[in-house]
Amino acid sequence: MGEEISPETEEVAELQLDAVIGFNGHAPNGLKCHPDQEHLIYPLGCTILIQAINTQEQNFLHGHSNNVSCLTISRNGDYIASGQVTFMGFKADIILWDYKKRELIARLSLHKGKIEALAFSPNDLYLVSLGGPDDGSVVVWSIAKRDAICGSPAAGLNVGNATTVVFSRCRDEIFVTAGNGTIRVWELDLPNRKIWPTECQTGQMKRIVMSITMADDDSFFYLGTTTGDILKMNPKTKLLADTGPMKDKYSLGVSAIKCLKMGGLLVGSGAGLLVFCKSPSYKPAKKIQLQGGITSITLRGEGHQFFVGTEESHIYRVSFTEFKETLIATCHFEAVQDIIFPFSTTELFATCAKKDIRVWHTMSNRELLRITVPNMTCHAIDFMRDGKSIISAWNDGKIRAFAPETGRLLYVISNAHRIGVTAIATTSDCKRVISGGGEGEVRVWQIGCQTQKLEEALKEHKSSVSCIRVKKNNEECVTASTDGTCIIWDLVRLKRNQMILANTLFQCVCYHPEEFQIITSGTDRKIAYWEVFDGTVIRELEGALSGSINGMDITQDGAYFVTGGNDHLVKVWDYNKGEVTHVGMGHSGNITRVRISPGNKYIVSVSADGAILRWKYPYAS
Repeated sequence: MGEEISPETEEVAELQLDAVIGFNGHAPNGLKCHPDQEHLIYPLGCTILIQAINTQEQNFLHGHSNNVSCLTISRNGDYIASGQVTFMGFKADIILWDYKKRELIARLSLHKGKIEALAFSPNDLYLVSLGGPDDGSVVVWSIAKRDAICGSPAAGLNVGNATTVVFSRCRDEIFVTAGNGTIRVWELDLPNRKIWPTECQTGQMKRIVMSITMADDDSFFYLGTTTGDILKMNPKTKLLADTGPMKDKYSLGVSAIKCLKMGGLLVGSGAGLLVFCKSPSYKPAKKIQLQGGITSITLRGEGHQFFVGTEESHIYRVSFTEFKETLIATCHFEAVQDIIFPFSTTELFATCAKKDIRVWHTMSNRELLRITVPNMTCHAIDFMRDGKSIISAWNDGKIRAFAPETGRLLYVISNAHRIGVTAIATTSDCKRVISGGGEGEVRVWQIGCQTQKLEEALKEHKSSVSCIRVKKNNEECVTASTDGTCIIWDLVRLKRNQMILANTLFQCVCYHPEEFQIITSGTDRKIAYWEVFDGTVIRELEGALSGSINGMDITQDGAYFVTGGNDHLVKVWDYNKGEVTHVGMGHSGNITRVRISPGNKYIVSVSADGAILRWKYPYAS
């Protein structure tokens, strides 16, 4: 981290992670309710979150080197197993975790490329794993020995890949795999260390299976298909019992399915429809529409209450009797582009990602407001100093201002820039907005009560403007651009004061609070200190070992600053010594922006996988 800068650096301390806002809704059956009925477990990037249902308490399981693709919990709740994706040709790990101690027990490596699905046997003797499309094998692991017992190709030669697996509910030796045109019941022969498959007969029907669930007494198992119908199979005879619904199939496929103890099925469709239905008609007895395709349904206890996860990263709690949904957690499901605190308050902050701007309550991680502009991308946001508007920069070349309490659109500046607005900043007297565009222009706008007037277009940069910071007295600003220049502008004369050149794509820039120096960083991973007066470089630090540095912020007293970038690490630096003092590990995507909250209480960093992480600021303010 900071060791290569100076040999005498002390040990770098770890940043304390306070909270995570994020949930990867795309992992099939990724959301699980623990058998203790008090915790939800779900993946976010390469981290697994254990979230208490009734309190704000979170625990994190770190150990995967890449995104978690599937996870499962043993019947008694002692173990968690999770699988990951990796690069082509490399081994993808399965990690076995101890739930109570919240620590790693063993790494199981055999499969290549990706772990598609995992399942524990009913008495927690075995774990079965299914490799991804490049691997195509099914492996049975012994939990006690933490080693593979045997493996086999998952599907026959003339059919597609198996993508789902479910264990028998009563016998430790029987499990079922299913996928594209294949449904197999497997039997484990432990003395000979072999697994024997039996192909299930579906007659003329050709189906691609998305989801699978087993009845409590093993009498039947149910398969949800991409066609939007449900197959009911008998595991003993391996024959099709019935299928349905005949008409009105579930739109975009049956992406999640769960068998209930009292009979009947909970079915989730790719179009976000949640349904309770029964064999043989499979007609909806109760139904609700949710936001985003449903990827997980998990029961709390017997199923009197259950949780549903969707592709848009929403987590819902549903009570079975009323069949009404409560939204309990939301987060971004696209790359987060920017994060901003209002002036002098840490109560809340705003983030933007793709088509929406969201305002969050800092302490409870709750989403207070969502502003959506469909089919557009928001690149940057800023709060006006008086807190009466959020100014946002959009890729359709418009600057939009919204009221932060209601989300009402206050005004739009159309055609603000030619190739989209890429950066934005406001002055502390609330009279000006400074915007940067994809074509490299910097424009100064006068904001009146009812009017927005272009004051000046400053044409110097040759490429998109990535960051704008304004001096406290509003008489000067600095703009960083991906053309390898930072320009310091005089906002009174509206002319260029100074220009800084470097062989890099600048991503971020900050004024030192005393405003005689600026610090910059970008794709060459160097953190440079510059003299504002004549634009000369004072010092350069090696900011990271790999990848660009995308976000940077400095404390109000100028003693420390933080950076974040493509190495997924949040680093706290001593400004004068130029050394890393703390490092935060927790992101699994590229960090896009990082901010220190007013009053130096928290550091909030956002990343390309949609996660928002809140860290405790390491120094007493």
